[in-house]
Order: sequence, then structure tokens, then C-alpha cells
Amino acid sequence: MPTNRTVNARGKRLAITALMLALAAGVAGCGTSRMTTGSIGRSGGKPLESMSAGEVHNATAALGQSYAKNPNDKRIATNFAAALQMDGDADQSLAVMRKLAIAYPKDRDVLAAYGKALAANGQFDAALDAVRRAQTPEYPDWKLVSAEAAILDQLGQKDDARQLYRKALELKPNDPSVLSNLGMSYVLEGDLRTAETYMRSAAQQPNADSRVRQNLALVVGLQGRFDEAEKIASQELSPEQAQANVAYLRQMLAQQNAWGQLKDQDKSKPATN
Repeated sequence: MPTNRTVNARGKRLAITALMLALAAGVAGCGTSRMTTGSIGRSGGKPLESMSAGEVHNATAALGQSYAKNPNDKRIATNFAAALQMDGDADQSLAVMRKLAIAYPKDRDVLAAYGKALAANGQFDAALDAVRRAQTPEYPDWKLVSAEAAILDQLGQKDDARQLYRKALELKPNDPSVLSNLGMSYVLEGDLRTAETYMRSAAQQPNADSRVRQNLALVVGLQGRFDEAEKIASQELSPEQAQANVAYLRQMLAQQNAWGQLKDQDKSKPATN
């Protein structure tokens, strides 16, 4: 019978796999974000999360030129920061959002994006502060509620996070980004069946975006159903990108199994004095 420690360790391994799949974006072209979903900046009408690594890099350069001309334009700055994040430059992404937050200290959208940039850099306490400062208790913004929940999830406060996800769903029923984030909360815990239930509900919503469906492909793949995961991913990505992502996931899971077997063998060895 698995202990809580075993379940928690499994959840952490799954979370690492999810993160590593996101990091593979630069190789395979998948744009799954770190435990977050929702709208992301666009360049040339094509979503960043559907671009290849080369396309993201080119889009980042183009957005950088626009940003240099008008750094206080909220749309340009937030799109540039999102592109930088996907292009692997988290530090510069945060610098862009920090400057924008100084220019718009009371703008809820800017503070929310700033909070997400802080969280992406592992500065969770500061991220939580930014998101909470942006919130207006008497007129709560469901996006900020969901963002706060995602940060709490990364801090390991899953019960508080899920309470906030459900509050966000009360404010915005059946929103796919909130449902997907709630599903990712269960991925962090290692409860993939529950995660898939929320992910499927999210993907079935008429306004679900590419990243929501990619998260569904991820959680299906984490359960070893690779053919089904590739089929789901192929709806969003090119066949080559979908195959590359699933191949990367297979590799990550195989490495986890290998490490697990080595640990089990090590535990079975007799103790030596």
C-alpha cells in the first residue's frame, strides 16, 4: 500500500516530467506553459504556443523591435514578455513586466501578468503579493483568482489553491483555462485520473485554446497512452511536432522508471557495516 510519501514523490516526479516537457518546447515546438493556461500574446496572427522554436525566436525579435519603440504599450510589452518566456529568457521577460508594472501600478491586467512572470522565475511570494494587490475584493476578477490559485499550487498549498479555482469557476463557469489549471493541480499531486477529468472538460469547452488541449495530451501521455496523446497533440501541432513531443515524454517516463528501478535495487541490498 503506497504511503503519503510515495504518493507525494510520484506527484513530484510527474510535475518534473510536465515541466521538462514544457522545456522541450525549444526542441519539439510544444508551447505548454508551467502549470498555467489561458491567453498568450500573438504575433502575426499565429498563437505563440503553436510556433516552432525558430518561429518563436523570430517573433521575439520582431516584438523586441516594437517594444524598443514603445516600451510602455501594454499589449506590446506583455506580448514581448510572453515571447521572451517561451524563448527561454525568463530574466528579461520579468524585467519587461517589472518596468511595465512600475508604469501601470494599479492596472489589474499588468499586475496579473507581472505576477505570472514572477512565478515563472520562482519568486512565488512576490508573485502572490502582486496578484493580490491587483485584486479588488468587492469586485473580484476571476482571472486573478485563478492566477492566485496557480501560484498557491506551486507553493504546495493545494487545498487553498483548489478552493480558489472553484471560486474562479463560480465567477466564470466552465472556463477552460481554470478547469485546465485545476487539472494541473491534480497532476502535481499525482492523481492523473482526476486531472484528466478536468482536462477533458476544459478541452470540450467551445472557447478552449490550443494550450488547454496540449495539457490534455500531456496528462494522457503521462498515463502511458501515447498513441492517444499523439492524436490529441496532432490537432494542435504539426505531425512532426506531435511525434517529437510524445517521443520526449516517452523518454522522460522511461528515465523515471529506470531511476526508480535503481533505487529499488539499492534499497534491496543488504546493509554493510
